[in-house]
Amino acid sequence: MTNQSTFPSRQDINICFAHVAYPMDQVFLKRNEDLKFFQVRNSEEMDASIKDANILVVSGLWSDHLLDSVPGLRFIQSIGAGFDQFPLDKLRERGIRLASASGVNRNAVSEHAFALILSLSRHIHTGRDNQNAHFWRGMISDINTREDELSGKTLGIIGLGSIGSRVAKLAKAFDMQVLATKRDTSTGTKLADEVYSPDSLPTLLERSDFVVLNCPLTEDTREIINEKTLSIMKPSSYLINVARGACVNENALIHALNNGEISGAGLDHFWDDPLPDDSPFWEMENVIITPHTAGETRLYEENVIDILLENIDRLCSGEGTLVNQVV
Repeated sequence: MTNQSTFPSRQDINICFAHVAYPMDQVFLKRNEDLKFFQVRNSEEMDASIKDANILVVSGLWSDHLLDSVPGLRFIQSIGAGFDQFPLDKLRERGIRLASASGVNRNAVSEHAFALILSLSRHIHTGRDNQNAHFWRGMISDINTREDELSGKTLGIIGLGSIGSRVAKLAKAFDMQVLATKRDTSTGTKLADEVYSPDSLPTLLERSDFVVLNCPLTEDTREIINEKTLSIMKPSSYLINVARGACVNENALIHALNNGEISGAGLDHFWDDPLPDDSPFWEMENVIITPHTAGETRLYEENVIDILLENIDRLCSGEGTLVNQVV
């Protein structure tokens, strides 16, 4: 584990911001910090420029070969809440600290989840399709295919962490009943009407009108939505995934959507990112796709930099615990 003697002094810190789109360097410049920094926007720039960096602020551009390319690397601040792309054991072996950006997109992701819920419930997506086609849809005689309202419906939340807790709070504003799974069932009861252990997931699924995935990707949550769990859900229910794509078995979900086992889905992440052109999801009217944008917000860079600077202060002062510490 890195300590104060091996972590560089502030005058020797060199931060590499690595992101294909977010202008982390421009936002950091406005902070007027007396720290050296630069930004790269692709793997080629990273490989050419990173060897002298000792702090790396990165998410999707991470590659394990960087462990050998950056001998002075001491700290990685993930730009995202997830950290499944990082080799944790190797980081520990080399004394490289790692912190996530958990919480920076709490509002954005929870609101995105609810935007998907509302869009599916109120058929906003098909309304936009009709707008593009200049088609004025008439009133619907079939009660079961009309728009619906959320009051009285049951929302099932898989993962009652920071994001899931805010989803629960939003659901209560719509007079929904909230069920949730949480490893520690002794907490969260003020947010959800009922809190279950992960082993009781089937109970949550069979009772929920909407199921929202907020959980991190772990071996326990990989393909937590699969043929078996989908078969438990109501035919009238909807799946919302604002977690990792690998939490869902996509073939099982496609089958369930095509065969009326569930009514629809709002999906923000997939096994392959970007979603391949030949994916069946593109053509499904009962699916809303967003391109992994649930966490995007105009405040994202600011929020990540807040965590970064706090963690730099802690590392420079020899404090052992980081904000959102992973390693």
